[in-house]
Formats: sequence, structure tokens, C-alpha cells
Amino acid sequence: MFKDLFKVPKTHYTSGEIFRWLWHAWSGNRLQAVLNAVIGLLSVGVSLASVWAVQNAIDVASHAVEGNLYWAVGIMGVLILCDFALNISSIWVQNILGIKAQNRMQQELLDRLLHSEWHGKESRHSGDVLNRLEVDVSNVVVFLTQTIPGALSTLAMFLGAFVYLCALDWRLALVITFMIPVFVLVSKVYVRQMRSLTRDVRDQDSKVQSVLQETVQNRMLIKTLESDDAAVEKLEGTQSILRHKVVKRTVFSVFSNLAMNFGFALGYLIAFLWAAVRMAAGALTFGQMTAYLQLVNRIQNPARQLTKLVPAFVSVFTAAERLMELEEDPLEEQGDPIIVDAPCGVRFENVSYAYDDGKGNIIDNLSFDFRPGSCTAVLGETGAGKTTLVRLILSLLRPKKGRVVLYNSRETREMSPRMRANLVYVPQGNTLLSGTIRENLRLGRLDATDEEMKEALHRACADFVMELPDGLDTQCAEQGGGLSEGQAQRISIARALLRDRAVMLFDEATSALDPETERNLLKNILGRHDKTIIFITHRPAVVDYCDQTLHVVRTIEHSHKPKADGGEKPAEPSPAAGKSPQ
Repeated sequence: MFKDLFKVPKTHYTSGEIFRWLWHAWSGNRLQAVLNAVIGLLSVGVSLASVWAVQNAIDVASHAVEGNLYWAVGIMGVLILCDFALNISSIWVQNILGIKAQNRMQQELLDRLLHSEWHGKESRHSGDVLNRLEVDVSNVVVFLTQTIPGALSTLAMFLGAFVYLCALDWRLALVITFMIPVFVLVSKVYVRQMRSLTRDVRDQDSKVQSVLQETVQNRMLIKTLESDDAAVEKLEGTQSILRHKVVKRTVFSVFSNLAMNFGFALGYLIAFLWAAVRMAAGALTFGQMTAYLQLVNRIQNPARQLTKLVPAFVSVFTAAERLMELEEDPLEEQGDPIIVDAPCGVRFENVSYAYDDGKGNIIDNLSFDFRPGSCTAVLGETGAGKTTLVRLILSLLRPKKGRVVLYNSRETREMSPRMRANLVYVPQGNTLLSGTIRENLRLGRLDATDEEMKEALHRACADFVMELPDGLDTQCAEQGGGLSEGQAQRISIARALLRDRAVMLFDEATSALDPETERNLLKNILGRHDKTIIFITHRPAVVDYCDQTLHVVRTIEHSHKPKADGGEKPAEPSPAAGKSPQ
């Protein structure tokens, strides 16, 4: 009935699955959680002792009990100092260990993402992923290291104050706590509904960040297309949906909190009236009434904090779900890299591949041999499957049929992620990262010396780097900002040369170079004849330097496959075939 009334939605993961994931996540943060719990419990002891100290000081001052007023006030002072020390310790633990815990979880999730299988396209926008790694990780870490230990000390405060109040007047203690079972009964429905509303807000917040990120990254394109207003309007549209979802969640939260706070206010008024009547009748001292009211606060405030655990659980369940989704893709094959002695080649054996879009094979029954020490130009129109070919060689994709192997004169191994140690890849476009040129080059080989970097730059026709005022320490902005496209390409090629692997793949890697620089670069790369080189290219100058070509032809219709380029029509037509030599 409650589920129908509140339209409680189904969730992607069960509560048990989320609890198990949170338990695993908590395993690396137990020190901070334990320290926060200990500090919290000590604070509870100091707080309850302060209630007694205030009651005692007032009763001594009013001569309701005998004692030394200075000693009574001194005890209060000592307890205040203890409270200060515990607060400072809590802040220190939460800030210093908290950032370490958050960094550790981000590193683990990023490592998981980098080692997971890739299925041809990113399933989530990078802005959404970043939002999860920042906001959701923070929510989970705070919940595990602060909220749960805080709930333990809150519960201890509630029970301690309840026992203390029972010692003074058990009837009043029962009156104050009568509303707690009601909160427990309605919390499940509240959690499920609030969890759905919070998930909607978090998902829409990710979309807002995605729009912002894309707009900033493509600012120059937007300016040149004079689409500034359209970009801002797109952001406003996305933000308006977010505002609507936030309002919806806020309305639900406000009415829920109003009902809870009304119960607490009613309980406090009853307690005050009860204590006032008893003091007027002479059954309570002024100090005892003060203790009563302090204890009521120390029961109600923990109870109020415990009710706030409900939205905290909602938030962390939502965050955990979103982080668990990042881990849904299976891991690639793990293990030490497998090195095949050079020279080695790559061979396609009846390989077919289709993306999960229902459009049929993009590569169909392809057999081709990139022989050891050969240089091959892969040609074809846009969309014919050249990029897919590269992804299959790099083991980013796995063939649906057939196999891709790496071989030399002594052994043949099927391609796998562990075989990437034999490959080096230069993608098309500007692939430099923000940082110095030295840092970009070291991605190719971490232990490269300055002399080796200079040699790689020379072979890549990038001697201009050493003429820059800061040389290797020249700063590059995001995507190589500050350098021309041609300069960025040559530095990327130098990075590949530093990696120095048996098979080198260049995907339109010379597209931004002038003809003379391109010729010099090709001579430097091909002059040693010690690598198997594969060029994805449209450039005639590159084809002239290659000793074989592979023409990849796009399938026009699923039922009709065009004749392969070069040679006779095959018995089993395929959209790709090779001719060797040119």
C-alpha cells in the first residue's frame, strides 16, 4: 500500500549488493573510521559529564547540595577544555585522513576504468564519469569514515542520555522517546522514494557538467560558428531540468522534515511542562530541572541526527550505485606483459567484426599479413573500417570471428591486452597532455634520458623543441595548446619513437605536416628497416614509401559486398582485401 501510495521505484541494484560494495569500500578506510568513532564516544562521555557538572555547580551555588563552588566550576572548565581538544582532533582526522581516503578511492576506480574492456565507444560522457569520480566518491568516503562513526557516537549519546534521564524520571524518558518507533516504521518508504529523487538529481547534475565540459573544450569551434547563444541556451535547458528535479526532491524533503520536527517540538514542550510542574511542586531542584532540559536535548538531538541518517543513506546508496555502474564492464586480461622478439609481424586470419549497433560486419572475413619488417599503407574511405582495424591490432576490440596474431620466426601468439607491450601507436590529431614537453615524452618511456629525448625529437623532425626558450621544459596547455598541429604531431611521433616497439601504428600521424617535413620524417622512421610499420593514411607521399598496401572497402549493403580492391574477385567476397606489393 505504501509503495503504491508513494510510487516507490525499483532500483538497479539490491540493497544487499550495495551493502556488500560499501563494506568492501570501507575496508581501506577503517583506521579513519575507528579514530572518528573513538573521538565521538569520548565526546559523548565528556558531554554527559558536563550535564552532571552543570547540575552540580547550580545545586552547589543554590545550596541544594553541599560542595565547593570553585571546584565545581573548575570541573566544568576541565570538561570544556577536553571538548575543545576532541573537536580539534576530529577536524584533523576528518581533513587529513579524509582527503587520503578520497584520493585512494578515486585512484582505485580510475585504475579499474583503465583496465576494463572497451566496446567500441564510451557508454558515458566524460563529464558524467568525472562527476561520479568527484562528487559520488566524496559522498561515499564521508559516509563510511564520518557518518557511520558519527552515528555510533550519536546512538551512544542517545542511550546514555536516556539512561541518565531514566535515573531522574523514567516516565519522562518514555514520553520523550515515544516517537522513535514511528520514524522507524515510515523510514523504509521514505528511503526508497528519496533515493529515486536523489538519483534523478545526481544524473541531471552529471548532464550539466557534461554540457559545461564540452562547451569549454570546444569554445573555439562554438565561437567560429557564432553559436554562443545556442550553447548558453543548451546549458540553460539542462539546468532548468536540474532545478525542477531539485525542487521536487526539496518539496518531499521539507514536508518529511516538517513532520519529524513537529514531533520533536511537541516532545520538548511536554518535557518542559512536566519538569516545570514538578519544580513548582518542590519535587525538583533548579539544577535538576536544568539537567532535565539538557538531557531532553541530548536525547532529541541524537534522535534528530539519527533521522538524518535516512537522507544520508539515500545519498550514499545513490552514489554507490553510480560508482558500481562504472565497474560493470569486465576487466581486460591481466598479467605481466608478453614480449615477442623482434622482428615480428601481425597477421589477420579470417577476421570479422561488428559493433553492437545492428549494422552488420564492419570487417568481414579479412585475412592479411603485415609481415615482419614490412611497411604497409592502409587505405580506404571514411567509415570503411580502418580505425576498427587498428583497434583490433591494439586488442581494444576482440574479433567476433577469426583471430589476430603476433608472430616471428619462432612463435605465434594470439593478440591480447598483454601483447600491447610489442606495439606503439600514434593516434590522429593532437594527443599531447597539459604539462611540459618532457612530461609528454616520458609517457613513451619513463626512464628516458634527455639525450634520448633529443635523439627521438631529431628523428621526428622536432628539433624546434630545443630552440624554444625552455626547451624540454616548455609548458603545453590542454591538448598541446601553444603549439601548432604539426608541432604537436611531431612531438607525439617522438614519444612513440622513445617507446621503441617492434610494431608501430601511425593513424594519419603526418596529416598536419608540409610535404618536405613529411618526407624527411618518413625517411627517418623507415631508414633503419627494423620495425613493422602500419600507416593509416590518405597521403600519397606515405604510400610511396610503403612496400605493400591494404585497401579497406566499405560494405554498401548488408546483402551486397563490393569487389575487393586489387586482384581478382574472391570466392567469398569481403569488404577488405590487400595487394602486395604495390
